[in-house]
Amino acid sequence: MKAFFDSDLWWSFTRSPVTVISAIVAFICIAGAVLAPVLAPHNPFDLASLQLMDAFKPPAWQSEGDASYPLGTDDQGRDMLSAIMYGARVSLLVGFAAVIFSTLVGVTVGLLAGYLGGKVDALLMRIADIQLTFPSILVALLIDGVVRAVLPRETHSEVALFVVIFAIGISNWPQFARTVRGSTLVERNKEYVQAARVIGLSPLRIMRSHVLPNVMSPVLVIATLNLGFAILAEATLSFLGVGVPPTQPSLGTLIRIGNDFLFSGEWWITIFPGVALIVMVLSVNLLGDWLRDALNPRLR
Repeated sequence: MKAFFDSDLWWSFTRSPVTVISAIVAFICIAGAVLAPVLAPHNPFDLASLQLMDAFKPPAWQSEGDASYPLGTDDQGRDMLSAIMYGARVSLLVGFAAVIFSTLVGVTVGLLAGYLGGKVDALLMRIADIQLTFPSILVALLIDGVVRAVLPRETHSEVALFVVIFAIGISNWPQFARTVRGSTLVERNKEYVQAARVIGLSPLRIMRSHVLPNVMSPVLVIATLNLGFAILAEATLSFLGVGVPPTQPSLGTLIRIGNDFLFSGEWWITIFPGVALIVMVLSVNLLGDWLRDALNPRLR
């Protein structure tokens, strides 16, 4: 731990006020989402506790507001602050899971393509090139639509969360694969890899134990930046009505619900979830930008 605080990475972090603020904001967003059952004033998804008489209450600072609902309530009487905290849990869960999935697929493909080369490299990279010609959100919509058409209607809500994670994750693996492939092409010709071959280590062990640790720096940067995109992609899918089920609403679902009441005066139902989504994604992206610069030796 002491070595980390003495490292160049920590020095770079402490010398960037924007990065420090972004890290604090990201920590607050993640902590608020993870600890929502403990910190949230209400459980917005407990139907027994909802009161329709409390619907459309404005934020607490307005004349008709209620202090027990700091950010107001929606059309069902749900506390908006609690709904945002619970919704952020779903958005972050989908974001982290999708990034982990795309990282595993992309790093594996990139290592195989870069280390083996030849026809394997050509085949895998052509597949990645074909997928890169389609917008990621379009690929996610296509996968979600195919799964919904294949599976019975009664199982849609049960697998919706996993389908969204798979759809977003599988649409982003080419970025990881191309980056890892480029780094692997450089690493495979270095002396330590040649020495590992001479002593008879298998290609799998060489890739896992020697090449992989040396290509992880750009992967961490891409993963951080892709986390923000994955959260936005999930919000987009949920806003279009093809994301997580209404029983597990994310920030995108809350924005879609509030959009129906935006022009009738209940602006808080969509504005506050939208602001929460912007703040969360912006803080993550700023951290990714800092990490990219901090791990770039040319900028030191």
